[in-house]
Amino acid sequence: MATPFRTRPEPLPQTRVNAASQLADRLRAAIMDNSLPPDTRLSEVETAQQYGVSRQPVREAFIALAGQGLLDVRAQRGTFVTRISLAAVMDARFVREAIEADIVKLLAVDPDPALIADLDAQLTRQMNLIGGSARDFMDADELFHRTLAEGAGKASAWRVVVEMKAQMDRVRFLSSRHFPVDRLIDQHRALVAGIRAGDAPRAEGAIRTHLRGILDDLPVIRADCPDYFT
Repeated sequence: MATPFRTRPEPLPQTRVNAASQLADRLRAAIMDNSLPPDTRLSEVETAQQYGVSRQPVREAFIALAGQGLLDVRAQRGTFVTRISLAAVMDARFVREAIEADIVKLLAVDPDPALIADLDAQLTRQMNLIGGSARDFMDADELFHRTLAEGAGKASAWRVVVEMKAQMDRVRFLSSRHFPVDRLIDQHRALVAGIRAGDAPRAEGAIRTHLRGILDDLPVIRADCPDYFT
């Protein structure tokens, strides 16, 4: 029997958006925030009933998430949420740092006042989220980094990062149990200060420090949640 969700999912809204894509997004979010923890068995039938869809979009969503390394479809056994791959986390961090370091250097060459005002407003909102849900802060963090990429005209490069960082995001959700978000906001603020000053080396150093934090956090998280990792 499949393990149930920690909270009952709501049916998908009836929109023109592809049902399989909607469902994949919902399940991905549930895996990210550990509403569906590693080794959870998912049933096509039960998932279809829970979300009010047919089995075909469920099957397509499972295939899509398996391609992202989040589900393991085992013949004759079922579909299971994967454990977090340390190798995938390290690869994603490496690629993300390389891309975002170049992004912030581009932004610092010719600082855009409108972009900086947007980032300042986001920092204020991030401060207001302290003490709230991890999901809300992670959404704000995602917006912050996407805004940097789009501001540099590198939206396509950001999509590459998004496709790779699923396992890294799972670790970031777990880290919210251990580490205050104040530290992340301070790092964001230092990054914006480097861009504002037109100081490319300063901005680059800030983003590298920010993205390397997971290297220090990961041993603590892994020790606390050993069953979550391969």
